[in-house]
Amino acid sequence: MLSPAKMKFRKLFKGRIHGKASRGHQLSFGSYGLKALAPSRITSAQIEAARRAITRSMKRVGKVWIRIYPHIPVTQKPAEVRMGSGKGAVEYYACRVYPGMILFEMDGVNLSVAKEALGLAAAKLPIQTKIVARGGGDG
Repeated sequence: MLSPAKMKFRKLFKGRIHGKASRGHQLSFGSYGLKALAPSRITSAQIEAARRAITRSMKRVGKVWIRIYPHIPVTQKPAEVRMGSGKGAVEYYACRVYPGMILFEMDGVNLSVAKEALGLAAAKLPIQTKIVARGGGDG
């Protein structure tokens, strides 16, 4: 699973996801993409599950780009621990996703294969998504 190699600070504040994506909201590499429609945090495990679904559905033909990276550490305290005594340990890494962000891109396959693969990937993610195509027409 994806995780950052080096970090300046080990633990971060939770933060909120406000507004729409100002970057990463257009297709840059491939012909088809999966666009987020809602704000959320996506974990590295969810990104990996979606990536596996895409590559298996495509039968490893064509190319896939992952446009998001989990660089936000999420901490949790153990179950049944009393209040206080500091912040919990880092459990996993997540990515803040804004509405309009392109999550995955693909190229080298036809529209029907792309729709099927991106549909399987969308089922693995906790947010509402939309399949977009380079020509401007949504899938």
